[in-house]
Amino acid sequence: METILWIGLSQSLFAALLIAAKRDNTVSDKLLSSWLFLLAVSFISGGIAIKFFGYPLLSNSFLLFNPAFYLYIKSLIKKSFKLQWSQLLHLVPFIAFETTVLVLNVPLTFDSILTSSDERIFSVFFVVTSFLSWTVYLTLSIILVDRYRKNLKNELSNIESDTSLGWILFVLCFYIVLCCLMIILGIYSFFTGTKLILIHRVNFAALLAMVYIFGFYGLRQRRVFSESEQAEVKEKYKHSILSPSKKEEIKKHIVRFFDKEKPYLDCDFNMDKLSDRLKIPKHYLTEVLNTELQNNFFMFVNKYRVEAVKNRLKAKSDLYSIEAIGYDCGFSTKSSFFTTFKKITGQTPLQYKKSNHS
Repeated sequence: METILWIGLSQSLFAALLIAAKRDNTVSDKLLSSWLFLLAVSFISGGIAIKFFGYPLLSNSFLLFNPAFYLYIKSLIKKSFKLQWSQLLHLVPFIAFETTVLVLNVPLTFDSILTSSDERIFSVFFVVTSFLSWTVYLTLSIILVDRYRKNLKNELSNIESDTSLGWILFVLCFYIVLCCLMIILGIYSFFTGTKLILIHRVNFAALLAMVYIFGFYGLRQRRVFSESEQAEVKEKYKHSILSPSKKEEIKKHIVRFFDKEKPYLDCDFNMDKLSDRLKIPKHYLTEVLNTELQNNFFMFVNKYRVEAVKNRLKAKSDLYSIEAIGYDCGFSTKSSFFTTFKKITGQTPLQYKKSNHS
């Protein structure tokens, strides 16, 4: 147990320093670095509890992890997100319980919940607060990621792994499973009156795993902006202010621009760039793409790219490799090129080339 705590302390500090020293440090990096420093505090407080009380206390690390995880996700996908002093209010429950336990020598143990001691009310209040923290922040985090991922194909033409936030989704699922396990173990301990050292080991081992995950992916992750909740409302188009003639006009602008300028050859082309070039608000473009052209932004752009690839593959004089042609036509990775091409044509690029050269 103590080994896990000291490893967690050293790894939290190491990961925090690495991310703090990251080149082009973003708001998200600063938030994650600060969070990892505070996780180090959580590990060392666990070690102090064992040293002075002789047994581990109920961990309040969740009261730190829950709001920090939510704010980190929000900082990644919200362009308007800024660090503010008011955000420190999210840490009040964590600081309050941490201070009470260590300074006033009030232990948070399962025994104190089961007995009629003075600490019982305090311990029950802690459990209720932890449960509310799990419920509220996990729900908010899931909503944020879900809205962002749903809207992603209306914003970007190439979706990379750090843009899709797949690892965040994995961590959310892992964390939900962990929370459920902790609740089950807690309920079992409550009704049987047993001292479960296992629940502490599971908690700190999972926390250590989180440190490794966030240390690794946090170094690679960059901010990805998407005002998804606004786009989701406008995506319904129930009360559109665009007249049919205006929609048709915007549609012609889009098609003319793509046919003439070939913006899809730029692998970084996105909705912001399209809006800037056409001088048309993004939500109007999104509406017209979805209702008049029957495609989200991602599919619309990539259909042009696939057509460009098909024309190149038909030409026997083109000596470039299939992968090079894909990159030349705007795809950013080999995997996205092959996946998108097969989804649209029903064939791999090689199969298509062979069928047109036979």
